[in-house]
Amino acid sequence: MGDHFAINLKLACSHYRSISEVCRQLSINRAQFNKYLSGQSRPTAYNLKRIGDFFGVEDYELGLPPEQFARLIGARNQQQPVGPQDDPISELFKPLHKEAGNLSRYCGYYFEYSNCMSVPGSILVSLVHLWEERGSFLFERQERQERSSGLDRHAEVRCRYLGAAFQLQDRMFLIDYESLTLNEMSQTVLIPSFKSRISRLNGLKTGVSSGDRRNPACTRVVWEYLGEEINRINAFRQIKLYRPDDPRIDDDIRDRLSAGMISNGLFEIE
Repeated sequence: MGDHFAINLKLACSHYRSISEVCRQLSINRAQFNKYLSGQSRPTAYNLKRIGDFFGVEDYELGLPPEQFARLIGARNQQQPVGPQDDPISELFKPLHKEAGNLSRYCGYYFEYSNCMSVPGSILVSLVHLWEERGSFLFERQERQERSSGLDRHAEVRCRYLGAAFQLQDRMFLIDYESLTLNEMSQTVLIPSFKSRISRLNGLKTGVSSGDRRNPACTRVVWEYLGEEINRINAFRQIKLYRPDDPRIDDDIRDRLSAGMISNGLFEIE
């Protein structure tokens, strides 16, 4: 891993409020973890796998050049300026910031259930993290799909989406882009919860399939609230493709995803 591991570990930890929080969730001694951060020692293969699972990356990715790793996890270099004040895209979205409602009560982690656009007939479970930063609401969505690569071998496809969320009138609007390949964007519209306790949110998501044809499509989507803090290792293990009859997908989720849909649960746009 060379000298990159310590730098990348610091970048990954910067997404959390403190190093102590990371150590607590990983159940790794703080003194030992500090040695990893300073480059004095390397984690065992077992701890390296746990750290990778926690941050949602593969073991070897923790040793990538820091610039590549920063792009992988969507980290922002705090030393770089946010951007010129006259940036046309920033100017375009300024009115939205003024009109958007407060999404603080929705911050936290969710499982997102959707009819998979690239593998019709399957249910895709993704992990979403919504948080507030300097008055704006940002989110990250992680996906994993295992697909056949020929000769009975399977390859894992990983996607990481980064985006912004707005509440306008009585709807939640979320727009994001795929940060690893920079080849697609998607939009999700959710119906807010008017209950005192958030459990599941319904909505629609539009985007394109990641297959060769890249067909535009629209699917129903369900967000299941997990909490403000979760065991990321356990959650990450659950994000993948499921068969619709998989017992781990409950009947309520299946009903919400299939309500009013055409074949395969997708609206395909020709």
